[in-house]
Amino acid sequence: AIDNLRRMTAPALRAEWRRVYRIPAPGLSADLLMRGIAWRLQEKAHGGLNANIERQLLRRADGGEEQPVQARVTKLKAGAQLVRSWRGKTHSVIVTEDGFLWNGTCYGSLTGIASAITGTHWSGPRFFGLTNKKRQVHGAA
Repeated sequence: AIDNLRRMTAPALRAEWRRVYRIPAPGLSADLLMRGIAWRLQEKAHGGLNANIERQLLRRADGGEEQPVQARVTKLKAGAQLVRSWRGKTHSVIVTEDGFLWNGTCYGSLTGIASAITGTHWSGPRFFGLTNKKRQVHGAA
């Protein structure tokens, strides 16, 4: 269906817009009409934005305050211990007032420690299991 859009004339694209969106087509170029229709077809086939993102976009479009997407925030307290096993070795990190202590060295971020342990760039909070798609760690990156 999307391939057929490329062959449509501007009036045909306006008619297709009306069919797909159930509203009259806006005054856009044929290229933008084609892209908007293609988006809608893909959205119907594969699902659209999640409700939270859609609300934020609508709020921003209406001139509302921009707020970052954050579901939950976890604050690590000094004295907390993070433990991670990597390639058969257990690594323990102590949260301090100024950063993170690992192997007798103070690091400013968990990312620095994760990179030192793995030898490659890693998100420190993700490496230590503190983040997922629904959770973001505050003050730990």
